[in-house]
Amino acid sequence: MRQTIRAALVYFAIVMGSGFALGVIRVPFLVPRIGERWAELAEMPVMAGVIYFAAGLILRRFPAIASPGRSLAAGFLALALAVAAEMGLAVALQSQTLIEYINSRDKVSGSVYIALLLVFAMMPRLRLRASS
Repeated sequence: MRQTIRAALVYFAIVMGSGFALGVIRVPFLVPRIGERWAELAEMPVMAGVIYFAAGLILRRFPAIASPGRSLAAGFLALALAVAAEMGLAVALQSQTLIEYINSRDKVSGSVYIALLLVFAMMPRLRLRASS
């Protein structure tokens, strides 16, 4: 179980760190030029690539999670950490309630983002299957 938790923490850190770095570029440079929706949508394929490679990395670095159940557990634990971090930061930094933050999300890019979160949770299991 300890290896599953460590794998989830590393997976979360890589993906969220990359998302933060991309946000530093997206917000000041892309949003004013193409708008929030298109800037977020432009970032999504890059994040999908990060998710794909990060899932492969944790499967190699933590061989103990190379089973269907453990790889899913690592992915969903990382998802829980990501959602908690995003909601916490949104409430703390944007002075909004959680409901206000959720309602402020763009319907199109927000829907794609939710789908990408599910991919994030499932990718360690999907990469495990692909390597079998």
